[in-house]
Amino acid sequence: MTLCSRRSIQHLRRLGLVLGFPVLSIGGASQPQAPVAVAQDAAVASANQEKARMWMTVGERRFAITLANTDAARAFTAWFPLTLDMAEINGNEKYADLPKTLPTDASRPGTIHNGDLMLYGSSTVVVFYESFRSPYSYTCLGRVDDPVELAQVLGRRSVRVVFSKD
Repeated sequence: MTLCSRRSIQHLRRLGLVLGFPVLSIGGASQPQAPVAVAQDAAVASANQEKARMWMTVGERRFAITLANTDAARAFTAWFPLTLDMAEINGNEKYADLPKTLPTDASRPGTIHNGDLMLYGSSTVVVFYESFRSPYSYTCLGRVDDPVELAQVLGRRSVRVVFSKD
């Protein structure tokens, strides 16, 4: 389970706690919203977030990325289009320092997965192309939807990567 998945599960757990109680209005001026309506609104919001996408282009190959529901991911996409020369490190990731810092909500994922797009510290974006165990903390930015060819496309050298909204 990836860091992004873990955060989604935590979000759903919190949502379940909210759905277990009726929504109270302030001052009693309006009727409480029915739990079913709250659930429907939450489902629509969740579906819209799941569709939040960006693109990562390496040479001629384009990868769709599903964005994480984090302040860092939203701030990152505000800079698009963004071209980064990403350096190779450890035989499993590419990284580049950003021109500015992003908000952080770092945690230790335990296992990094092929296709994870993370923020290390507050200003280093990392694309992982191999899965492995890690003791480091990251803020989730997103995940490559289909990372099967990611390692081959990124190779073992530095690459130019373009991040874009479309």
